[in-house]
Amino acid sequence: MKLKLEKINDCSVIFIEEERIDAHNSGELKAYILQLIENGDVNIIVQLENVRFIDSSGLGALLSGHKNAVAKSGKLGLACCRQQVLSMFELTRLNRVFEIYTDLNEAFENEA
Repeated sequence: MKLKLEKINDCSVIFIEEERIDAHNSGELKAYILQLIENGDVNIIVQLENVRFIDSSGLGALLSGHKNAVAKSGKLGLACCRQQVLSMFELTRLNRVFEIYTDLNEAFENEA
């Protein structure tokens, strides 16, 4: 899975450079997020601008990251969701669990 990590302020931003998060690559994403949290990076934003499709395993990987970040007094938010991806969060009602931002600027405005 193609991922890029940037530290912005005190937040780790994961840029997913894939069009799909599914059963083939969600395990790698979950492990990556958990490793960040174990290393002390508990404030994470996952930038989903390039993602066109997410399935239940992808949602599960993000939810696992969210739960682990919250357990360490952090948070995991999402930014730049396309409508198709946002629809999956709404359908599963996970939009009530995650902070979902239209872009990174909005995410950082809400962090301040």
